[in-house]
Amino acid sequence: MGKTAKLFFGFFLLLVVFLTYLEASEPEPVNWTPSYMSDDKIPLGSLVFYESWENTNKWEMEEISIPPFEKLADSLGDGTYFFLNNAVAFDQDELNRILDWVNKGNELFISARGISPALLDTLHLETKVFIPKNDLSSKPELNFKNSSLKSETGFKFKNEFPPLFFQQKDSASIQVMGQINIQGDDKNKQPNFISSEFGKGKIYLHTTPEAFGNYFLLTQQNYKYAEKILAYINEEKPVFLDNYYKAGKSFYSSPLYILLSDNRLKWAYYFLLAGSILFIIFEGKRKQRAIPVVKPLKNQSYEYAKTVGDLYLEEKEYAELISKKINLFLEYIRMNYKISTKKIDEEFHTLLAAKSGNSIASGKKLFEKMERYYNNKNAGKSEFFELAEAINNFKSHSNGKSGK
Repeated sequence: MGKTAKLFFGFFLLLVVFLTYLEASEPEPVNWTPSYMSDDKIPLGSLVFYESWENTNKWEMEEISIPPFEKLADSLGDGTYFFLNNAVAFDQDELNRILDWVNKGNELFISARGISPALLDTLHLETKVFIPKNDLSSKPELNFKNSSLKSETGFKFKNEFPPLFFQQKDSASIQVMGQINIQGDDKNKQPNFISSEFGKGKIYLHTTPEAFGNYFLLTQQNYKYAEKILAYINEEKPVFLDNYYKAGKSFYSSPLYILLSDNRLKWAYYFLLAGSILFIIFEGKRKQRAIPVVKPLKNQSYEYAKTVGDLYLEEKEYAELISKKINLFLEYIRMNYKISTKKIDEEFHTLLAAKSGNSIASGKKLFEKMERYYNNKNAGKSEFFELAEAINNFKSHSNGKSGK
């Protein structure tokens, strides 16, 4: 790595560390995601509401985590089906099954900004956004229509959001239970909490689920609003709490989803990817020292044979030289003519003559000489050269048919 590359890499590393520190030390932003889960502590979670409700011990409660269509197919008992979420959208088949259940004398309570259009059409209702006329402020204020539940000051939100209200399409048979207005505009109150008789049962609709969020209930005396809402729910029958239509319901997710869900871990992951890409660009090239050229070994068989031969000649070991000369010739016959030399008989000489091109007589004469000199332990220099000459003559008269 060159000096410039090292400086660049060091600067990049310091930059990554500095940015990671800034991101990690930044305060966690407020999570305004609408959850309405009974165990969520975020502003729009409903931990406070559900804990307060359960502590009253007036209702028998059952949490339901499957679609209403399936639960009602299992012969759900009498009671109140309670839905709290940012949106509750039934399909037509599911709505029909719910309405059949309500028609038998049960209650349906829905608090959501988005209520199933099919249900609204059934009750001849529609929802609209409450738009302030005097200024841009949109901090809603809630209250009840019933004088025994109505608060003198109202239940006010500290945060701004676009509230919704109900509007009748025609002569719908509904009863207004609660109203909403923008602060300072009391003359234009609109219904946000209504009820409607349906067969032997009753349907309650509420367009402000934020009123059941932790942030609202922990502000001043706003918890009383939820208490007064619950006064409409029948205490003598169980309440079925929906956990299926929940924006914040738990679900299994991949490790990468968990990694990216935390802002600090997400940026650390991005910096790691960027660093890896830069490393590949600048340092990912294949580097190694130059490989020296290694010349192949020379064939020095001739030099080796000459050295060995000179050694035996110098030591005057002619008998040993004759033995090795004979063994080499036999190996030559085995390798070139593919003839076994274990048994030297008439068949051997016939086969050798046919493959080498020499006569049978010359082959027999050569092997007789080889046997004689091999058994002569006193053979000298002249015998060795005579045998070597005879073997070379035999090889030179070969007809080139070796191995065939």
